[in-house]
Amino acid sequence: MKNIIFADGIVGVKICKWLLTYHQKDVDLIVTVNSNNITDLARSAGVSSILFESEDQILKYIKKSKHVYDWGFLIWWPKIISQELLRIPDKFFINTHPSFLPYNRGKHPNFWSLVNQNPFGVTLHLVENGIDSGDIISQEIIDYDWEDTAATLYNKSLNRMVSLFEKTYPLIRNNQFKRMPQHPNKGDFHLAKEIDPSSIIDLNKKYYAHDLLNLIRARSFAGHPSCSFKDENNEKFDVNITIKRSEK
Repeated sequence: MKNIIFADGIVGVKICKWLLTYHQKDVDLIVTVNSNNITDLARSAGVSSILFESEDQILKYIKKSKHVYDWGFLIWWPKIISQELLRIPDKFFINTHPSFLPYNRGKHPNFWSLVNQNPFGVTLHLVENGIDSGDIISQEIIDYDWEDTAATLYNKSLNRMVSLFEKTYPLIRNNQFKRMPQHPNKGDFHLAKEIDPSSIIDLNKKYYAHDLLNLIRARSFAGHPSCSFKDENNEKFDVNITIKRSEK
């Protein structure tokens, strides 16, 4: 079994480390966005790695090597890849997505889960035409409550995605997984450009307290933009929130 891995971020580091520790012979090529810890892991394991500069560069590299891949994996990969790249493996590419598909396909699932009160979780799915629309291989729901914010959901998804991958990969290796099609009329989809306008609080608008609290905590994430409003002088204010359960 030979696989090509496109990996980035903390999840990419942890999953690549696990694969190279327990299934090193399965990993033939690792593609990264830049030189990082994943590159170091590949080098230490004696596995080929390449920095992603363009799709043409990756395709030329693969054609020159004449390697054949069984599976491809997009591990926290930040770029959309073309149909030509998707055709490289004999089987499929599998993507890691931090949502409980079909809910919150696309960008910022931790934000939209709180705003719309949708189920949240992590999913491994086949990559097909459309964004995050392929058949589900494995997924787990992540419970949340009033104390959660965009930050806590994101951090929960990091750990849960790694554990889900580790549990599911042996099933993929042995072709023992089941494919569950996503219902085309269920769930929702969001583009990256939607989050900023949706995070503006209109001081002249009436909100249910429930909805306003969900909106503010959905954008409460240290180091990232928050909800905001402008007053009568057109001065802008940022809004964050902390909700804690009262002690009995």
